[in-house]
Amino acid sequence: MDFLDFIPENVFQLIGTVVGLVTCVVITFQLVKEWRDPNPSSMGITYVVGWLFIFFFWFSYGVRFRALAIWLTNSITVLLQLGLLMVVLLKRRRESS
Repeated sequence: MDFLDFIPENVFQLIGTVVGLVTCVVITFQLVKEWRDPNPSSMGITYVVGWLFIFFFWFSYGVRFRALAIWLTNSITVLLQLGLLMVVLLKRRRESS
C-alpha cells in the first residue's frame, strides 16, 4: 500500500468527507421512503440497530483519533439512523394496534 503514501492527508480527508456525506444521503433516502410509505416497514430492527451501533462506533473512533471526515459524517449518520429507527418502531407500533 505504498502508493497511498503519495496521496496527501488533506486529500484523504476531503475524499473521506465526501464519501461519508454520500452515506448520509443514502440513509436520508431510506428514511424519507420509510416515512412516506404507508405500508408496514420491512426493515428488521436488528438491521437498523446494528447499523446504528456501527455508525456510533465509527463516530467514536473519529473523535478518538481526531479524524474529521470520520467523526463529522458519522455523527450525522447516527442521527439519521436514529430517525430511521424511530420511523420503523412507529410503523411497527401502528401495525400491532
